[in-house]
Amino acid sequence: MIRQHLSHWLSISVVVIMTTLSCGSSSETSRLSLLDQIKQRGTLRVGLSTFVPWAMRDKQGDLVGFEVDVAKKLAEDAGLEVEFVPTAWDGIIPGLLAGKFDIIVGGLTITTQRNLSVNFTRPYAHSGVTIAGSKQLMGDASRIEDYNKTGVTITVRRGSTAVKVAQDNFPDVELRQFDDDAQAFQEVFNGNAHGVIAASPKPEYETIRNSDKLYLPFEQHLYQGSEAIAIRHGEIDALNFVDNWIYLRTQDGWLENRHNYWFKSLDWQDQVADNQ
Repeated sequence: MIRQHLSHWLSISVVVIMTTLSCGSSSETSRLSLLDQIKQRGTLRVGLSTFVPWAMRDKQGDLVGFEVDVAKKLAEDAGLEVEFVPTAWDGIIPGLLAGKFDIIVGGLTITTQRNLSVNFTRPYAHSGVTIAGSKQLMGDASRIEDYNKTGVTITVRRGSTAVKVAQDNFPDVELRQFDDDAQAFQEVFNGNAHGVIAASPKPEYETIRNSDKLYLPFEQHLYQGSEAIAIRHGEIDALNFVDNWIYLRTQDGWLENRHNYWFKSLDWQDQVADNQ
C-alpha cells in the first residue's frame, strides 16, 4: 500500500515538474525583447502609410519612397528581411501598440502627445507643414487672415500633424479630414475646399504639377517638424539599435542623400502612379 501511495505521489510530482518547466519555457519565450524577436524571426516588420514622397506605389504597384528606402536600408544593414505593413494613418500608432508591426517608419513627427504612447528615436528627417491654396477660390490671397475666417474650408489628412497645425493657425475655418493626402488634395481640385494643409514637399510638388489650380500663399512653413522612428515603450534594446543606425547613416551622408533625392528633386515622379 505504501509503495502504491509513493508511486502515485511520484507520478503527480513528475507531472507538476514537467508542467512547470513547460510553462516556464513559454513564459521565457513571451518575455523575449522586441529585438530578440526580430532576430529570431529574421524579418523587420514596418508600419507605414502612403503619402508623397514618403511612401507611394509605383506603376507596378510596388512601394517606393523615402521611408521605403530607409526601412530597406535598416533591414539590409542588419542582415534582415523587411516586411511592409501599409496602415491607415489614424490607426498607425494603435497598430504598433497592438503588435501588428515592430516599428513605424512613416514620416511620424515627434510630438509630446505621441511620446506618451510610443518611444521616438533621434530624428532622421526634418520637414515642414504648409498650405496649398485654390487659385479658383482664393485668387492670390497671401495672409493668414484671408484663410482664417468663416466660410473657408481647409482639408487635411486625418491623424496627421497637419490637423493640429490647421487648428492652431486657422481656428475659424471648416476643417475636413480625409484618410489620405490624395483625397484631401482632390477636394481642392474639385472646387470644394479653399486649401489643403500637408507635410512638405507634397504641397510644393502638387503646386508644380497643378500650377493652374494651386498656389503657395505663404513663403514660410506653418510648422517645422522633426520625424523619427517609433517603437513601443519598454523596448530599450530595439530603440538603441535603430537610434545608432540613424546616427551611422547620418554620419556617412546616406540619409541626407536619399532625403535630397526624394524631397529636393522630381527625378522620381515618372515611376510613381498618377493617382498619388
